Amino acid sequence: MDLLLLEKLFGVWQKQRKEKGKLLKILFIGDVISQPGCRFVREKLPAFKREHGVDVVIANGENSAVGNGILPSSANYLLDSGVDVITTGNHVFKRREIYSYLDETPQVIRPANFPDCCNGKGYYLYDGGSYQLCVINLMGTVFMEGLNNPFYEIDRILSQVEADCYFVDFHAEATGEKKALGYYLDGRVSCLVGTHTHVLTADEQILPKGTGYITDAGMTGPIYSVLGVNPQNVIDRYKTQMPTRFEVHDLPCQLNGILAHIDKKTGACNKIERVKII
Repeated sequence: MDLLLLEKLFGVWQKQRKEKGKLLKILFIGDVISQPGCRFVREKLPAFKREHGVDVVIANGENSAVGNGILPSSANYLLDSGVDVITTGNHVFKRREIYSYLDETPQVIRPANFPDCCNGKGYYLYDGGSYQLCVINLMGTVFMEGLNNPFYEIDRILSQVEADCYFVDFHAEATGEKKALGYYLDGRVSCLVGTHTHVLTADEQILPKGTGYITDAGMTGPIYSVLGVNPQNVIDRYKTQMPTRFEVHDLPCQLNGILAHIDKKTGACNKIERVKII
Protein backbone atom coordinates (compact mmCIF):
# COMPACT_ATOMS: atom_id res chain seq x y z
CA MET A 1 0.00 0.00 0.00
CA ASP A 2 1.23 3.51 -0.88
CA LEU A 3 2.92 5.30 2.04
CA LEU A 4 0.94 8.48 1.44
CA LEU A 5 -2.31 6.52 1.55
CA LEU A 6 -1.26 4.88 4.82
CA GLU A 7 -0.49 8.27 6.33
CA LYS A 8 -3.85 9.59 5.19
CA LEU A 9 -5.72 6.61 6.69
CA PHE A 10 -3.80 6.99 9.93
CA GLY A 11 -4.71 10.68 10.04
CA VAL A 12 -8.40 9.85 9.57
CA TRP A 13 -8.20 7.23 12.34
CA GLN A 14 -6.55 9.73 14.69
CA LYS A 15 -9.23 12.32 13.94
CA GLN A 16 -12.04 9.82 14.58
CA ARG A 17 -10.40 8.74 17.82
CA LYS A 18 -10.03 12.34 18.93
CA GLU A 19 -13.67 13.10 18.09
CA LYS A 20 -14.85 10.03 19.99
CA GLY A 21 -12.92 11.23 23.02
CA LYS A 22 -14.68 14.60 22.89
CA LEU A 23 -18.21 13.42 22.14
CA LEU A 24 -20.69 11.54 24.29
CA LYS A 25 -23.22 9.62 22.20
CA ILE A 26 -26.52 9.00 23.99
CA LEU A 27 -29.29 6.81 22.63
CA PHE A 28 -32.68 7.51 24.17
CA ILE A 29 -35.38 4.87 23.53
CA GLY A 30 -39.02 5.95 23.62
CA ASP A 31 -41.58 4.25 25.89
CA VAL A 32 -41.02 0.49 25.74
CA ILE A 33 -44.34 -1.36 25.52
CA SER A 34 -44.81 -4.72 27.27
CA GLN A 35 -43.07 -7.95 26.27
CA PRO A 36 -42.99 -7.29 22.50
CA GLY A 37 -41.23 -3.95 23.04
CA CYS A 38 -38.76 -5.42 25.53
CA ARG A 39 -37.87 -8.27 23.19
CA PHE A 40 -37.42 -5.86 20.28
CA VAL A 41 -34.99 -3.76 22.33
CA ARG A 42 -32.94 -6.88 23.10
CA GLU A 43 -32.99 -7.90 19.44
CA LYS A 44 -31.97 -4.55 17.92
CA LEU A 45 -29.95 -2.69 20.55
CA PRO A 46 -26.56 -4.48 20.43
CA ALA A 47 -26.02 -3.95 16.69
CA PHE A 48 -27.15 -0.32 16.86
CA LYS A 49 -24.74 0.42 19.72
CA ARG A 50 -21.83 -1.08 17.78
CA GLU A 51 -22.68 0.64 14.51
CA HIS A 52 -23.10 4.11 16.02
CA GLY A 53 -20.58 3.94 18.86
CA VAL A 54 -23.21 4.61 21.53
CA ASP A 55 -21.80 5.38 24.97
CA VAL A 56 -24.96 5.48 27.10
CA VAL A 57 -28.45 4.05 26.55
CA ILE A 58 -31.48 5.51 28.33
CA ALA A 59 -34.95 4.02 27.91
CA ASN A 60 -38.36 4.96 29.24
CA GLY A 61 -39.70 1.75 30.78
CA GLU A 62 -42.89 2.82 32.52
CA ASN A 63 -45.01 0.60 30.23
CA SER A 64 -42.55 -2.30 30.02
CA ALA A 65 -44.57 -4.71 32.20
CA VAL A 66 -47.40 -6.82 30.84
CA GLY A 67 -50.63 -5.05 31.77
CA ASN A 68 -49.08 -1.59 32.21
CA GLY A 69 -46.56 -0.14 34.62
CA ILE A 70 -43.08 -1.46 35.31
CA LEU A 71 -42.00 -4.52 37.27
CA PRO A 72 -38.59 -5.59 38.57
CA SER A 73 -38.58 -8.35 35.94
CA SER A 74 -39.21 -5.98 33.02
CA ALA A 75 -36.68 -3.46 34.34
CA ASN A 76 -34.03 -6.17 34.76
CA TYR A 77 -34.77 -7.44 31.25
CA LEU A 78 -34.05 -4.00 29.78
CA LEU A 79 -30.91 -3.51 31.88
CA ASP A 80 -29.65 -6.95 30.85
CA SER A 81 -30.33 -6.02 27.21
CA GLY A 82 -27.88 -3.12 27.29
CA VAL A 83 -29.92 -0.23 28.72
CA ASP A 84 -27.92 1.81 31.25
CA VAL A 85 -30.63 4.01 32.80
CA ILE A 86 -34.42 3.58 32.89
CA THR A 87 -36.78 6.53 33.21
CA THR A 88 -40.52 6.29 33.91
CA GLY A 89 -43.63 8.46 34.22
CA ASN A 90 -47.20 8.51 35.44
CA HIS A 91 -47.51 4.69 35.51
CA VAL A 92 -44.40 4.10 37.61
CA PHE A 93 -46.30 3.24 40.81
CA LYS A 94 -49.04 1.11 39.19
CA ARG A 95 -47.43 -2.10 40.42
CA ARG A 96 -46.52 -2.38 44.10
CA GLU A 97 -43.69 -4.80 43.33
CA ILE A 98 -41.63 -1.92 41.97
CA TYR A 99 -41.67 0.17 45.15
CA SER A 100 -38.73 -1.34 47.02
CA TYR A 101 -36.93 -2.08 43.74
CA LEU A 102 -36.74 1.66 43.02
CA ASP A 103 -34.94 2.18 46.33
CA GLU A 104 -32.54 -0.68 45.62
CA THR A 105 -31.82 0.09 41.94
CA PRO A 106 -30.75 3.74 41.54
CA GLN A 107 -30.38 3.52 37.75
CA VAL A 108 -34.17 3.07 37.51
CA ILE A 109 -35.68 6.46 38.32
CA ARG A 110 -39.13 7.99 38.74
CA PRO A 111 -40.24 11.58 38.03
CA ALA A 112 -38.43 13.89 40.44
CA ASN A 113 -41.51 16.02 41.12
CA PHE A 114 -43.34 13.21 42.92
CA PRO A 115 -43.32 13.93 46.68
CA ASP A 116 -40.06 13.11 48.48
CA CYS A 117 -41.85 10.41 50.50
CA CYS A 118 -42.30 8.29 47.35
CA ASN A 119 -39.93 5.42 46.67
CA GLY A 120 -36.94 5.99 44.41
CA LYS A 121 -35.17 9.10 43.17
CA GLY A 122 -35.77 11.50 40.32
CA TYR A 123 -32.27 11.50 38.90
CA TYR A 124 -29.26 9.23 38.45
CA LEU A 125 -25.61 10.23 38.20
CA TYR A 126 -24.00 7.97 35.60
CA ASP A 127 -20.23 7.66 35.96
CA GLY A 128 -18.64 7.33 32.53
CA GLY A 129 -15.08 7.58 33.81
CA SER A 130 -14.06 10.67 31.85
CA TYR A 131 -17.46 12.32 32.38
CA GLN A 132 -20.43 12.47 34.75
CA LEU A 133 -23.89 12.33 33.16
CA CYS A 134 -26.91 13.29 35.25
CA VAL A 135 -30.13 11.71 33.92
CA ILE A 136 -33.22 13.52 35.24
CA ASN A 137 -36.85 12.40 35.04
CA LEU A 138 -39.69 14.93 35.31
CA MET A 139 -43.44 14.78 34.77
CA GLY A 140 -45.70 17.44 33.34
CA THR A 141 -48.71 18.81 35.22
CA VAL A 142 -50.94 19.96 32.32
CA PHE A 143 -53.72 17.36 31.79
CA MET A 144 -51.87 15.08 34.23
CA GLU A 145 -51.50 14.55 37.98
CA GLY A 146 -51.02 17.58 40.21
CA LEU A 147 -47.37 17.04 41.09
CA ASN A 148 -44.81 19.62 42.14
CA ASN A 149 -44.05 22.28 39.54
CA PRO A 150 -41.43 20.74 37.16
CA PHE A 151 -39.80 24.14 36.53
CA TYR A 152 -39.01 24.62 40.21
CA GLU A 153 -38.03 20.98 40.63
CA ILE A 154 -35.43 21.06 37.86
CA ASP A 155 -34.00 24.29 39.29
CA ARG A 156 -33.53 22.50 42.61
CA ILE A 157 -31.78 19.51 41.06
CA LEU A 158 -29.46 21.59 38.88
CA SER A 159 -28.43 23.65 41.89
CA GLN A 160 -27.59 20.53 43.93
CA VAL A 161 -26.12 18.03 41.46
CA GLU A 162 -22.81 18.65 39.70
CA ALA A 163 -22.23 16.87 36.39
CA ASP A 164 -20.60 17.44 33.00
CA CYS A 165 -23.83 16.79 31.10
CA TYR A 166 -27.52 16.74 32.02
CA PHE A 167 -30.15 14.73 30.14
CA VAL A 168 -33.87 15.26 30.89
CA ASP A 169 -36.79 12.95 30.13
CA PHE A 170 -39.88 15.15 30.44
CA HIS A 171 -42.91 12.85 30.62
CA ALA A 172 -45.76 15.18 29.70
CA GLU A 173 -49.00 15.45 27.73
CA ALA A 174 -49.02 19.06 26.55
CA THR A 175 -46.74 20.08 23.70
CA GLY A 176 -46.62 23.65 24.97
CA GLU A 177 -45.43 22.58 28.41
CA LYS A 178 -42.65 20.49 26.87
CA LYS A 179 -41.53 23.27 24.56
CA ALA A 180 -41.60 25.85 27.34
CA LEU A 181 -39.43 23.72 29.62
CA GLY A 182 -37.05 23.12 26.73
CA TYR A 183 -36.48 26.86 26.29
CA TYR A 184 -36.36 27.38 30.06
CA LEU A 185 -33.49 24.90 30.24
CA ASP A 186 -31.75 25.95 27.01
CA GLY A 187 -28.03 26.16 27.72
CA ARG A 188 -28.47 24.58 31.16
CA VAL A 189 -28.97 20.95 30.10
CA SER A 190 -27.57 18.95 27.20
CA CYS A 191 -30.88 17.48 26.05
CA LEU A 192 -34.57 17.56 26.89
CA VAL A 193 -36.56 14.71 25.37
CA GLY A 194 -40.33 14.49 25.69
CA THR A 195 -42.13 11.21 26.33
CA HIS A 196 -45.66 9.96 27.13
CA THR A 197 -47.60 10.54 23.88
CA HIS A 198 -45.94 7.57 22.11
CA VAL A 199 -45.66 9.37 18.75
CA LEU A 200 -42.20 10.22 17.37
CA THR A 201 -42.36 13.92 16.49
CA ALA A 202 -40.44 15.53 13.64
CA ASP A 203 -39.25 18.63 15.52
CA GLU A 204 -35.82 17.53 16.72
CA GLN A 205 -33.58 20.59 16.96
CA ILE A 206 -30.75 22.27 18.81
CA LEU A 207 -32.09 25.29 20.68
CA PRO A 208 -30.20 28.61 20.45
CA LYS A 209 -28.03 28.05 23.54
CA GLY A 210 -27.08 24.46 22.73
CA THR A 211 -29.76 22.19 24.22
CA GLY A 212 -30.98 19.30 22.08
CA TYR A 213 -34.77 19.05 22.01
CA ILE A 214 -37.60 16.88 20.68
CA THR A 215 -41.25 16.99 21.76
CA ASP A 216 -41.68 13.22 21.88
CA ALA A 217 -39.33 10.28 21.35
CA GLY A 218 -42.15 7.93 20.35
CA MET A 219 -42.49 4.34 21.52
CA THR A 220 -40.98 0.90 21.13
CA GLY A 221 -43.68 -1.67 20.46
CA PRO A 222 -46.14 -2.98 17.84
CA ILE A 223 -46.27 -0.89 14.68
CA TYR A 224 -49.93 -1.65 13.95
CA SER A 225 -51.39 -0.38 17.20
CA VAL A 226 -52.89 2.64 18.89
CA LEU A 227 -49.94 3.85 20.98
CA GLY A 228 -48.86 0.23 21.43
CA VAL A 229 -52.29 -1.17 22.28
CA ASN A 230 -54.60 -3.40 20.21
CA PRO A 231 -56.59 -0.85 18.10
CA GLN A 232 -59.92 -2.61 18.69
CA ASN A 233 -59.55 -2.13 22.46
CA VAL A 234 -59.27 1.61 22.00
CA ILE A 235 -62.05 1.76 19.39
CA ASP A 236 -64.37 -0.04 21.82
CA ARG A 237 -63.46 2.42 24.59
CA TYR A 238 -64.36 5.39 22.39
CA LYS A 239 -67.55 3.86 21.04
CA THR A 240 -69.00 2.60 24.33
CA GLN A 241 -67.35 4.87 26.93
CA MET A 242 -66.98 1.71 29.02
CA PRO A 243 -63.80 0.45 30.70
CA THR A 244 -61.83 -1.75 28.32
CA ARG A 245 -58.93 -4.07 29.03
CA PHE A 246 -56.00 -3.01 26.89
CA GLU A 247 -54.01 -5.76 25.17
CA VAL A 248 -50.62 -5.63 23.48
CA HIS A 249 -50.41 -8.05 20.57
CA ASP A 250 -47.21 -9.80 19.56
CA LEU A 251 -46.89 -8.13 16.15
CA PRO A 252 -44.02 -6.61 14.14
CA CYS A 253 -42.44 -3.85 16.20
CA GLN A 254 -40.61 -0.56 15.80
CA LEU A 255 -38.03 1.13 18.01
CA ASN A 256 -38.33 4.91 18.26
CA GLY A 257 -35.97 7.31 19.93
CA ILE A 258 -33.20 9.84 19.41
CA LEU A 259 -29.42 9.75 19.12
CA ALA A 260 -27.70 12.79 20.62
CA HIS A 261 -24.05 13.85 20.29
CA ILE A 262 -22.94 15.79 23.35
CA ASP A 263 -19.69 17.71 23.80
CA LYS A 264 -18.23 16.32 27.04
CA LYS A 265 -16.34 19.53 27.78
CA THR A 266 -19.15 22.07 27.29
CA GLY A 267 -22.21 19.85 27.74
CA ALA A 268 -23.71 21.30 24.55
CA CYS A 269 -25.58 19.15 22.05
CA ASN A 270 -23.81 19.08 18.69
CA LYS A 271 -26.32 16.86 16.91
CA ILE A 272 -29.70 15.27 17.56
CA GLU A 273 -31.39 12.88 15.17
CA ARG A 274 -34.49 10.71 15.21
CA VAL A 275 -34.12 6.95 15.40
CA LYS A 276 -36.67 4.58 13.88
CA ILE A 277 -35.81 0.91 13.60
CA ILE A 278 -38.27 -1.61 12.16
